[in-house]
Amino acid sequence: MALNTVSTGLEERWRDILAVHARTMCEIDRVLHPHGLGASDFEVLDILATESPREGDQCRVQNLVGRVHLSQSALSRLIGRLEKDGLVERSMCVEDRRGVWVSLTRKGRDLHSEVLPLQRAVLAKTLNS
Repeated sequence: MALNTVSTGLEERWRDILAVHARTMCEIDRVLHPHGLGASDFEVLDILATESPREGDQCRVQNLVGRVHLSQSALSRLIGRLEKDGLVERSMCVEDRRGVWVSLTRKGRDLHSEVLPLQRAVLAKTLNS
């Protein structure tokens, strides 16, 4: 009987975490949509802005894979869309032909700076309540 009680408690906590995540992602999507971004798009821009703070800095796509909750193929498609929109640039790694570099463009940096307060406000609202 004790196992059922522990199991039920864990399941409830897990479902609470999932519910907070879903509400937060939906709200981020809602506030970023007018800017042409979704929550995952912003997450990539935010990581790139943090990892590559100076214009021209690059980050390997492989370094993003573990930090963005997308499969490698979904991340590649997302980066392709961001590149098409002029927000990032991709280039091949000379040292390792399998590697791909990605960097924020000026347009990407400007958009990130513009929407950063919106995303942070959603986090503060949903995670501090």
